[in-house]
Amino acid sequence: MKQQQIKIDHQLCGKRVLLTGATGGIGQAIAAQLAAAGAHLVLVARQPEALLALSQQLPGQHSCFSADLTVNEELLALGQFVKNTGGIDVLINNAGISQFSLLATQNFQSQLALNLLAPMQLCQLLLPDLLLRPAATIVNIGSAFGSIGYPGFSGYCASKFGLRGFTEALSREVASEALRVLYFAPRATATSMNSPAVNRMNEALNNTMDLPDVVAQALMQQLKTGQRRSYLGWPEKLFVRLNALMPGLVDRAIAAKVALIRHYATAANPTTPHEPNPGHATANISATR
Repeated sequence: MKQQQIKIDHQLCGKRVLLTGATGGIGQAIAAQLAAAGAHLVLVARQPEALLALSQQLPGQHSCFSADLTVNEELLALGQFVKNTGGIDVLINNAGISQFSLLATQNFQSQLALNLLAPMQLCQLLLPDLLLRPAATIVNIGSAFGSIGYPGFSGYCASKFGLRGFTEALSREVASEALRVLYFAPRATATSMNSPAVNRMNEALNNTMDLPDVVAQALMQQLKTGQRRSYLGWPEKLFVRLNALMPGLVDRAIAAKVALIRHYATAANPTTPHEPNPGHATANISATR
């Protein structure tokens, strides 16, 4: 007897969507497009005033939850809030931080805690309930630097490489379920997450920076199609493929620019060696998207 294929509805209208990093540049753009699509949002960020202001700008009724996702008690409180308010259909792990500096001044703990461990733990916390939904989606927002190691971003690259691997493993683990696990990788985006040194470097190298609305539109398209992996921008898409297949070519391409990259990375934090200090970001770490 031929098994009947069940059509799973992943439309956003009426669905509950948890969005972390909601008050950042990309976060606000995503929130606006999700609300316009009829989703009911659980907006998560650290600043309650900014969350309230954002929710009041959006059409529809939405919830706000202020939390530092690197603090275990606050993460657990968010999970309990989600359960108490009817669960969610979509989880978008968008919150993140970035630091542009040479290795000596990198704060690894802060970047790994928010960019990698927080989304892993939030997925783990909410997965049992998501698996009970008739259709559910997790989107982990990575980066082109989750596939290309780039000078000056060693901590950020490590966190996003890890997030890409985690997303791939989880996607394969739940492949037989009505749960989609997607990886979304923007390139450089024009938000306050970029330090002035990053902006100057991108300008000097003629690197294209997308507007947050463009990134949000691409994410909405991925939510619609269910494409497992989505990378934005050209030539970034090409470099992602080349780095996987022929990394030596990318080595040489970056080597031609490394003196300029080092110049701006040194200017970002020229003298102060970083002492490991979990949970505390140095001045040139930029938070949320």
